[in-house]
Amino acid sequence: MLRNKFYITTPIYYSNSEPHIGTVYTTVVADTFARFYRLKDYDVFFLTGLDEHGQKLARTAQEKGYSPQEYVDMMAQKFIDTWKKIGITNDDFIRTTQKRHEEVVQKVFQKLYEEGYLYKGTYAGWYCTPCETFFQKEELNEGNCPQCGRPVEWLEEETYYFKLSEFAEPLLKYIEEHPEFVYPESRRNEVISFIKKGLKDISATRTTVKWGIPVPFDPKHTVYVWFDALVNYISALGYLSNDQSKFERYWPADVHLIGKDILRFHAIIWPAILMALRIPLPKTVLAHGFWTIKGGKISKSKGNRIDPHELIGTYGVDALRYFLLREVSLGLDGEYSDEAFHRRYHSDLANDLGNLLNRVLTVAEKYTEGKVPEPKEFRDEDNLLIKKTEEVAQKVDEAMANFNPANALGHIWEVIQEANKYIDQQAPWNLASSGDKDRLNTVIYTLLETLRRISILISAFLPNTALEIQRQLGYKDIQLAWDLIKDVSIPIGQKLNKEKILFPRVERKEEKEVEEKNEEPKISIEEFKKVDLRVAKVISARKVENSDKLLLLEIDLGEEKRQIVAGIAEFYKPEEIVGREIIVVYNLQPAKIRGYESQGMLLAAKDSKGRLAILTPEKEVDPGSKVS
Repeated sequence: MLRNKFYITTPIYYSNSEPHIGTVYTTVVADTFARFYRLKDYDVFFLTGLDEHGQKLARTAQEKGYSPQEYVDMMAQKFIDTWKKIGITNDDFIRTTQKRHEEVVQKVFQKLYEEGYLYKGTYAGWYCTPCETFFQKEELNEGNCPQCGRPVEWLEEETYYFKLSEFAEPLLKYIEEHPEFVYPESRRNEVISFIKKGLKDISATRTTVKWGIPVPFDPKHTVYVWFDALVNYISALGYLSNDQSKFERYWPADVHLIGKDILRFHAIIWPAILMALRIPLPKTVLAHGFWTIKGGKISKSKGNRIDPHELIGTYGVDALRYFLLREVSLGLDGEYSDEAFHRRYHSDLANDLGNLLNRVLTVAEKYTEGKVPEPKEFRDEDNLLIKKTEEVAQKVDEAMANFNPANALGHIWEVIQEANKYIDQQAPWNLASSGDKDRLNTVIYTLLETLRRISILISAFLPNTALEIQRQLGYKDIQLAWDLIKDVSIPIGQKLNKEKILFPRVERKEEKEVEEKNEEPKISIEEFKKVDLRVAKVISARKVENSDKLLLLEIDLGEEKRQIVAGIAEFYKPEEIVGREIIVVYNLQPAKIRGYESQGMLLAAKDSKGRLAILTPEKEVDPGSKVS
């Protein structure tokens, strides 16, 4: 039986700078998808690599006292070492200075020339060396590059143009017939709008840049770096080489994962080249957002660069992976702060997951001699917890198919929180005191089996943690495959191996306290703007156990779902609020309330007579809409 295949790529990163939080984010996301589909027994090919040509790189090498090749060799090793440290499982690492790549680029260029898609002309325009891009005067921002803000220079040179203008209608037709081609929808609309404004033929060669691939039919020209770089996705598979078996096996790519700043190259120019070559187009170009700090772009020049190596050294690899994957839905911009990272680490990883494993192994060590006990009669609450893992597995599957690892992790954490609640409710220490050995064994077995399943659920996202959980559950031969979530069970009598705490507490330096003023506090409009209010739709509601005041609500915010704990049970029955649209504080720091994480706060008004009313929009609007 033929296995399903999954081919995922990152952009090839420019060799001009070392790995940073942006490149780490993209690579971790791609690695997570690759690991997930391997878990499901797909035939996976995961490609990443480096873009090593161009004028900017040649200048940087010269400034640092290296030849271009010496410089890119040094930088390549830094990327390889970083990916190894993070545990990235790429199947290939393509470099555009490799002979295998250069040969394919030249063959592609020759083929396009022979097919009539390249023609000679002269190009004149304002050129930004750092961005390797020409701009027309009207595109400049106060005379500077519209992308990076740096000065541009006027250049005129002979060039070969690629006939991009011929592909406007075919591209629009393809995107209309394949809406999944560009994700998310906002980026697809951006691409459509750009194409509809009209596509112009674009320069595809340079004569003033020597550090590049020579054009086979006119060697005084080198292939423009943007064209050279895009071909990596097929050169790594051996397209037009003596052995095209990988190309035939894996192309078309299932996902090109890119940053939103290079969307037009990948969603317009690259598919046009592929159409000219008569090659199928990738299934999805997935453009993610940027990480920011206090709303501003992260950059070395601003002094707000985030060192991924430092975060790994303090919190560990899986903590970095978890934060990047969980904090923001794929496709949106993400706001980084030390406080948010620290909170995620302690709330989700240490308190929820780490504490669960430690508590379960502790009671097993104390009451069942550190072995997996034999269960007796399962009750509804036991079966519900086990069944929850299977339901969540399906939800994770759907979330990953919809490119939302943040939602996938949210679903997994539902099981982890349910397991923590289960151990509190079943209280194995009380069962031991009462002498109910059969019930005690069943409860401990249920928890151990749930942990086994959790280890598989998290393994694509937190691979080191998954392995550690299985080791502490006593597995010598690690068993991580999606089908094993429900097809096997933890062996009765297996010796457990309680060791280190998964996520030990980490102390962080507290920020300097702001002195409080005695006057009545007032806030500025800028401070008010920090409060992010959004419309949410209530999906489900239920009472929090042992509380007359609290309801646990699941809410839909458009791009994601969350849960909040609200003190409205005295005024609203659960069925009265389901389906309603409410206003919530979106960027409120989560808090633990009665064992549940409340991920926001709804707005309500209470009058002097004690009457309470939930604030709702006057008319129905899309969930996730901002209140301003």
